[in-house]
Amino acid sequence: MNTNLASTLHQAGLISPVQEQQVVDTVQAEGTSVPSALIQLGLFSSAELARHLEQIFAIALVDVHQYNYDACCKNLNLRDLILRHKVLPLQTSDHALYIGLCDPTQFDALDEFRFTTGKNIEALLLETKQLEAAIRRLYGSDISGNSTHNGEMAYQRSVTDADLGELIDLSDDELLNDATDLSQDTAPVTRYINQVLLDAVRKKASDIHFEPYEENYRIRFRCDGILHQHATPPAHLSRRLSTRLKVMSKLNIAERRQPQDGRIKLRLTPTLAVDLRVSTLPTLWGEKVVLRILDSSSASLDIDILGYNQLQKQAYLDALQQPQGMILMTGPTGSGKTVSLYTGLKILNTEERNISTAEDPVEINLPGINQVQINSKIGLGFAEALRSFLRQDPDVVMVGEIRDLETGSIAIKAAQTGHLVLSTLHTNSAAETITRLTNMGVEDFNLASSLSLIIAQRLARRLCNHCKEVHQLDDFVREKLEIGADTTIYQARTSGCDDCNKGYIGRVGIYEVMPFTRELAEALMAGATTLELEDIACRQGMQTLQQSGIEKLKEGITSLAELQRVLHFS
Repeated sequence: MNTNLASTLHQAGLISPVQEQQVVDTVQAEGTSVPSALIQLGLFSSAELARHLEQIFAIALVDVHQYNYDACCKNLNLRDLILRHKVLPLQTSDHALYIGLCDPTQFDALDEFRFTTGKNIEALLLETKQLEAAIRRLYGSDISGNSTHNGEMAYQRSVTDADLGELIDLSDDELLNDATDLSQDTAPVTRYINQVLLDAVRKKASDIHFEPYEENYRIRFRCDGILHQHATPPAHLSRRLSTRLKVMSKLNIAERRQPQDGRIKLRLTPTLAVDLRVSTLPTLWGEKVVLRILDSSSASLDIDILGYNQLQKQAYLDALQQPQGMILMTGPTGSGKTVSLYTGLKILNTEERNISTAEDPVEINLPGINQVQINSKIGLGFAEALRSFLRQDPDVVMVGEIRDLETGSIAIKAAQTGHLVLSTLHTNSAAETITRLTNMGVEDFNLASSLSLIIAQRLARRLCNHCKEVHQLDDFVREKLEIGADTTIYQARTSGCDDCNKGYIGRVGIYEVMPFTRELAEALMAGATTLELEDIACRQGMQTLQQSGIEKLKEGITSLAELQRVLHFS
């Protein structure tokens, strides 16, 4: 690891010998760069360090936003070098390549770019934070451990659309007969898919969509709930791409008429791996493949940062402390139900409790909890797993999803016989969950005697605190949303900044927490409608999803545009 810059700053009298050693220790321990270590230790700000380096090395300090660096990087196709050396090609001409860096002692990086491109290299100085943000926008965040030599997948030569365009599609004979050869494939398609998967993990995507069409092929990432186009490889490679993904997930490559489901374990470094859930679907122009990234290391299971307000948090904690009953999480796919459930399980996970879960798939591994992977092919469904749990002396049972009357009935009986049961449903609000269960065939009196708490939730993108802008709401909107004139509302800056993605960074939960009280139970037994149940809950202090969202808006956590996207109100 190059630490020459620390020595140079010491010789210039800008840091002490003790501080120099602190920087070297940080670089060696965390695998970070010297400029990043200097900023992390609080010795300089990003701007201060850049000004000092400009004077010491007499290199021009420039602003990365003045250059069309994304086009330059795409044309050069030097992704592996950029990620390894943490430098950024800014501009190229016939004979010269301008490289932006934050450590002017990176002579080996300049030499490698000179050798690879055959051009004269001109070094330009960038602020560390600007450089890191630009690389993050292009290729995503660092993956822990990817700087080791063993993390070879991260630094294989990048594959371009031009490389792929030279390939031909697989014939039917190849698809039927050459499965072994395909599984050992080291062709550009294999490296290209590895590259896409790695980029998705770097960009913290939750899903990857491989989509064939008549004239084009599209790969999209879902990041923070929004789909973004990532690449457009040649359309004629549709079958090669889908076949390689099916080989990786151990699916039948000859079957292209039926949907299939599988899994891939993607090893990023010797110490870091993620699981991917694979789903194939026959479409008009080929097989669409969707990969769900199940990265348990990225899930935060701290209830204090999920987005619950104090009353909602206390209601959840109170329900978790009950010895029996049923807690239900509800919302659409991708609304954070699993993380909320696992957060509750983490709180309950003590030596005194026997906790069993039935999941499809197991998304987060929690030591100390007995997690069962549902496998419908062998007849192990939620109902079968739940029956087995009840013979294993459980205290807490988690069912991944209540999909039918059989599962719902067994779960409710478990809640009535001294067990705490947690599960999920797909409904739009807390009150609608009750209607959904009764429509399934669950009797009102069973619900009334077993339900403890229902939580409906959504995920909204958080505004970036560094660049969010004041949003001037008109009086009509303020009155409609019951927002006082003295409350400042914020919106995203569409261009974003070095710390975010187009004005947003991360997501926050919006919750509707409904404790199932005696009054609600009596109303249910009397045949109350969904709206009547919701009115009773609101009178008892429940915040609706819209009210919770407006609370986040008033606190400056999210924007009105994001609430309109997530909650569909105007």
